[in-house]
Amino acid sequence: MVDNRSLLVYSSRRFDASPERVFDAWLTPELADKWLFTPEASEHQGTRVEIDPRVGGTWTIRDVRDGQLYVADGEYLEIDRPHLLVVHLPHGPVTGKTEPLTPEEIEAGLTQMAGAREGGWDAMFHGPEAAVA
Repeated sequence: MVDNRSLLVYSSRRFDASPERVFDAWLTPELADKWLFTPEASEHQGTRVEIDPRVGGTWTIRDVRDGQLYVADGEYLEIDRPHLLVVHLPHGPVTGKTEPLTPEEIEAGLTQMAGAREGGWDAMFHGPEAAVA
């Protein structure tokens, strides 16, 4: 078995949206509710997203999956909108500090977000599409 915590996986993704819109998908409850730890398996019954978008602030998502309560949470370690976001995930299958997430406009209306994560985090680079579309 591989210890995923020893891996550092780099990912990037392009979005048809501004850097501000991509960044806000991480910090705005109405946008995060569309993708952040809320997969297709979500029953969307009583889903609750709480976000305190400041350095030291936290986020929590409560969701029902297969009739069971699921909770994901984290802390914002660095925020420089729309250039830099660093979060910490203390629980769940993917834990630890992210490397900086960096949304960057590569041409008008097209943003590339790049970053790395111990143990991989590819889904987090595809999820914001639901919020910024």
